[in-house]
Amino acid sequence: MLVIPAIDLKDGKCVRLKQGRMDDATTYGDDPVAMAARWVEAGARRLHLVDLNGAFEGRPINGEAVTAIARAYPELPIQIGGGIRSASTIEHYLDAGVSQVIIGTKAVKEPDFVTEMCRAFPDHVIVGLDARDGFVATDGWAEVSTIKATELAKRFADDGVSAIVYTDIARDGMMGGVNVEATAELARQGGLPVIASGGVTNLDDLRSLVEAGEPGILGAITGRAIYEGSLDVAEGQRLCDELTRQRTGS
Repeated sequence: MLVIPAIDLKDGKCVRLKQGRMDDATTYGDDPVAMAARWVEAGARRLHLVDLNGAFEGRPINGEAVTAIARAYPELPIQIGGGIRSASTIEHYLDAGVSQVIIGTKAVKEPDFVTEMCRAFPDHVIVGLDARDGFVATDGWAEVSTIKATELAKRFADDGVSAIVYTDIARDGMMGGVNVEATAELARQGGLPVIASGGVTNLDDLRSLVEAGEPGILGAITGRAIYEGSLDVAEGQRLCDELTRQRTGS
């Protein structure tokens, strides 16, 4: 299981929000490339980028920063979400060197779009499911739908989606622990690999995710915890590697 540092971009700066509220942001730096370097040097094997402005605007706003990071680390897998609602945006990011794009709001509102994009860009599409009480939220978490995350994941299982990034909104940025049960259930029932997000705070959270015993949990995205020091990226990855070896015997 991978420990995946998050770099959330708002107005060109690196920030973290609490429960997705744009008016409750903490700024951690004004140089996204330098922030990426910090996590790469700590041993990160993948980065999770979010264009927060883009999530609300419905189009890329911090695309230059994303491109700069991708070009600085061409061998590093990078996934980007926020405002990805057209084929041209996906093509732009992939041309810039991003590995995978995360489709969120549009996946809920127009699921056929995901099917089309998987055909056009095979192995490059992730679906982001952000949920409150198990129901998917859209538009930068401003709206909550009547669709269950597990049901929507099943809808995409045969489309060629690479993975699901699953965020429990109530826990995101709150340092309250990850929702292991919901993440494991999605990995078990959804039919797709899952990357956990929201509330990943310390080594115990990582241990709980690995020990949930679901091989479909591929990684854990962490943000505020690594910025504020309750979780060390290198230490966390070592723990995940060790626990995985113990479980698999390899």
